[in-house]
Amino acid sequence: MTNLDNSQPSDNLDRESTSKGLVPPEQLQQSLLLAKACVKAAAENRGQDIVVIDLTSQTALFDFFVIASGSSRRQLAAMSTEIDRVMKHEFHERRLSLAGYEESRWIVLDYGSVVVHLFDEETRRFYDLESLWADAMPIDISDIVATASAKMARLKE
Repeated sequence: MTNLDNSQPSDNLDRESTSKGLVPPEQLQQSLLLAKACVKAAAENRGQDIVVIDLTSQTALFDFFVIASGSSRRQLAAMSTEIDRVMKHEFHERRLSLAGYEESRWIVLDYGSVVVHLFDEETRRFYDLESLWADAMPIDISDIVATASAKMARLKE
């Protein structure tokens, strides 16, 4: 199993949501681990403007959104395929649903506690999920993105 949770148990989590007991801490940590794995897969496939938002204090339907942009339909499809591969083979998580893959302007991968949104730039600006869920707590994923970017740069050499 890939270990992406190299931090303390309260790593960037909305303590208020866990203290209210809305989401058990173990579930929240597992969901965060899955979200970070999705970030890594997207970043390693040249995903852009990747963000993770903690929605546990806004809804009981899911814990995290992972949002990323791609520059082409092919890139969005590659990100989607790799995220699905990682979730299935490394975490034994089955995707509950997939939407938008054929058009590849907005691909949604639903893993239950984590929902991944992959957008082309125009569609992402139009729907602006970050503003729609503006009360959500952002999660710092800069270390994962930086590591993936460095790995991609080494591969280019």
